[in-house]
Amino acid sequence: MSVRRVAMLSAHTSPLAQPGDGDAGGMNVYVLELSKRLAAAGVEVEMFTRATSRHQEPFAAVAPGITVRHVAAGPFEGLRKEDLPAQLCAFVRDVLRVEAEHGPRYFDLVHSHYWLSGQVGTVVRERWGIPLVHSMHTMAKVKNASLAEGDAPEPRGRVWGEEEIVRLADRLVANTDDERSQLVDLYDADPSRVDVVHPGVDLDRFRAGRQAEARARLGIDPDAALVLFAGRIQPLKAPDLVVAAAARLVADDPSLRSRLQVAVVGGASGSGLDRPTALAELTHTLGLDDLVRFEPTVPQHELADWYAAATVVCVPSHNESFGLVAIEAQACGTPVVAARVGGLPTAVSDGVSGILVDRQDPAAYAAALRPLLTDQGLRDAMGAKAVLHAEGFGWDVTAARTLESYAAAQEGALHVRT
Repeated sequence: MSVRRVAMLSAHTSPLAQPGDGDAGGMNVYVLELSKRLAAAGVEVEMFTRATSRHQEPFAAVAPGITVRHVAAGPFEGLRKEDLPAQLCAFVRDVLRVEAEHGPRYFDLVHSHYWLSGQVGTVVRERWGIPLVHSMHTMAKVKNASLAEGDAPEPRGRVWGEEEIVRLADRLVANTDDERSQLVDLYDADPSRVDVVHPGVDLDRFRAGRQAEARARLGIDPDAALVLFAGRIQPLKAPDLVVAAAARLVADDPSLRSRLQVAVVGGASGSGLDRPTALAELTHTLGLDDLVRFEPTVPQHELADWYAAATVVCVPSHNESFGLVAIEAQACGTPVVAARVGGLPTAVSDGVSGILVDRQDPAAYAAALRPLLTDQGLRDAMGAKAVLHAEGFGWDVTAARTLESYAAAQEGALHVRT
């Protein structure tokens, strides 16, 4: 058997949405880039996502072999992720109608992303009689074990939903060995049904050796020591640690103030929407208004310029299932300082392509950032090794290993039916 057509479910956020805004992030990049590589390998992909505007066309042709269906489920605007479980029945109803258009067994497999889509996937699996492959991306039990200050725990309903998905999915795809262990230890997943498939990076878009031209385009001083945070502005991602670490750096070494710049590229998301000006207020309180630059979310080609322009990229998240920002930055030849949590120890080679930090406090991040901001030799050496490290994470490899997981799901489902 082979996979010819896949139903790709991304209910709560569109793969076409701008990463870094609202609920859009690394998962959006993952779903879209994986789909492109699957299509290039001859697999037709039909994506299902919730419509967020009455002006969206029902169908969008993204690339040869890839179609996006915008499913009407609940109000188009103003619906938060926390409200979406109540709209899943409407989403399921419209997804199931597709079978009437195409006929039975049109799709060979359904691949769902995040627990909301996984709930839909379990129904589709049963109704269409095809295997379900699921990618968690994040998990409630893991997030609740490492909550940022001010963050609310994930609801019990999500935990129950994830447990059901783990029980019913034919195959689970984990980003890292650490995530695989979490699925087995926290969710009682069958180890033989969990495949580790690392996310990838677009090695054509994210390239090294462009710092001077990137800085010129962005208006960054050629001699600046630029620390970059890129991502959604919410407590989980901990951008406050970057700002507080910058304050510590200039307090310990006032001479750094003339060179240090901090760029925060992204928009408020999740619980960050409750206090959208909190990071700017912290910046003002710490007296860093002249050092910190806030930028809205940008398309991927502009984000590549920010990575290339940076002296170091900081990823201080309280939890990350993988950390695409870290890999993308390294592909641009920029060392990364990141938290030693989740998938980041896989994404960053500690002491080689970047530095992992064990404690979530400003002093620890300042200590990790300082040598990369002041030692050109260290920075150049780590930057060169960062490129080599990132080269092991191309999307073509991700797609090939995902297809292996699909084949295993098909084989397992066939044995169950026979």
